[in-house]
Amino acid sequence: MFAIEGVYPALITPFTKSDEVDEEGLRRLVEFMIEGGVTGIVPCGTTGESATLSHDEHTKVIDVVVDCSTVPVIAGTGSNNTQEAIEFTKYAEDAGAAGSLLITPYYNKPNLKGLKEHFARIGDAVDIPLILYNIPSRTGQNISAATQIELAAEVENLKGVKEASGDLKQVGTIIQMAKEQDLDFTVVAGDDFLTLPIMSLGGKGVISVVANIAPKETSEMVGAMVKGDMEKAREINIKLYPLFEAMFLETNPIPVKKAAELMGLVAAGDVRLPLGALSEGNEGKLRKVLEGFGMV
Repeated sequence: MFAIEGVYPALITPFTKSDEVDEEGLRRLVEFMIEGGVTGIVPCGTTGESATLSHDEHTKVIDVVVDCSTVPVIAGTGSNNTQEAIEFTKYAEDAGAAGSLLITPYYNKPNLKGLKEHFARIGDAVDIPLILYNIPSRTGQNISAATQIELAAEVENLKGVKEASGDLKQVGTIIQMAKEQDLDFTVVAGDDFLTLPIMSLGGKGVISVVANIAPKETSEMVGAMVKGDMEKAREINIKLYPLFEAMFLETNPIPVKKAAELMGLVAAGDVRLPLGALSEGNEGKLRKVLEGFGMV
């Protein structure tokens, strides 16, 4: 099994001007990130606008990324429909994905029994490792540390969590409880701002937005943390901080897609409705930050 650690860019999904998936753009992005030293790739997550991908587009993106990637692919296959999540996860396994990232069912706000059954059924349907994606700001529901550990104990192939709750106490509790119960359950950051503090608590890396445009620097920062070189990691983190802020000038992935376009990585940084284009004022701010990094 691959190691759930290091830097995994939460891959954007480039679209053509006619609003179709830009397959060649996807391939260029994956190549750029691998050249930057990332550990793996995560297509079809929130940053990949999975909510507005059709079923065929979702599977196409998985196919393209698996085909062109030389590093492990963790495919976003979550849904608020358990059967759909099972189908996507089985498809990803058959396509050659190394693992699956599963967001908490959104909008439904399942009770504890339903939540456990949701992940248990997905786990029973596949053999690949599963990673929870806990992001209450998007789903309206936090998966507590206790629940995560219960799930990890009950679902054999549930091997980690992308923690984007913003609650460092919760992160520390997950790591402590997993160790106490001798569970193979890894925490990775789901927020670039919190990569360093989460790794200092025992987390193993990040599923990153900024690694779409700065894979080398993000990989160097996480690599320094793994080696115990806190001073170097802090220096890189401070350097990258303006990029972290710029990526959230507006709703993710609006700024990062525009950044990729301005850098010439893809032909179009268009997002799909109901997301709208980056405002003129924020585009100016973004461009200024990118210029400061020599990216445009």
